[in-house]
Amino acid sequence: MARRKAAPAAVAGAAPGAEAPLPGLARLAPTQRRSRERFERILACATEIMAEKGSDAFRMSDIVERSGVAFGSLYQYFPDKAAIIGTLAERHNAVGRDCVRRDLAAVSSARDLHPALCRIVDSYYEMFMREPVMRDIWQATQADRALQKLDADDMAVLSGLLSDAVRRVAPTMPAASLTTISGLTMTLIAAAVRHAITLPPRKARQVLTQFKTMLPGDLAGLV
Repeated sequence: MARRKAAPAAVAGAAPGAEAPLPGLARLAPTQRRSRERFERILACATEIMAEKGSDAFRMSDIVERSGVAFGSLYQYFPDKAAIIGTLAERHNAVGRDCVRRDLAAVSSARDLHPALCRIVDSYYEMFMREPVMRDIWQATQADRALQKLDADDMAVLSGLLSDAVRRVAPTMPAASLTTISGLTMTLIAAAVRHAITLPPRKARQVLTQFKTMLPGDLAGLV
């Protein structure tokens, strides 16, 4: 009879019976105050180190040295470096989704769509410039398969938000067209912003201004 694999160790301060973490994410975030403070200290130190060294160069040992958290405690929360990066990515993704919801909330007619998409472009660019470590996080998500899935899942949510907004003002648009248009539009916005952050600010603004003229403004012409 085959031996069963041992279950992963529980996180200090986490709810009992928690499921194993998804690849590329932390184990369940602790709820007890001391454990939560340690968890946040790890993430804060990881952010500082990534900003200094980049996502490729930083190591778990760097976090131990800077945070004062022992290796055992660190691995209790994060099984590997990808889990730290994934947790940070999810936090920034959540902020980005809130921005998109806010910018799309004003879409009440077809003519509101283009200005809303332009606001999303500006919001994303400003977010990347406000939090430079997001560049390193994004680069890391492209190099790891588990983190690529987090990025793809986030894009699916963003596309869904745009689909919902377009459906409000164009309820007769075929579902297949709506899904394709929303997915392509959000993917292009993300690509344009990620290109812009590699440029000097003045050039980046010029590129994004040109890009915004290419965004859909006439829903009828998209079907």
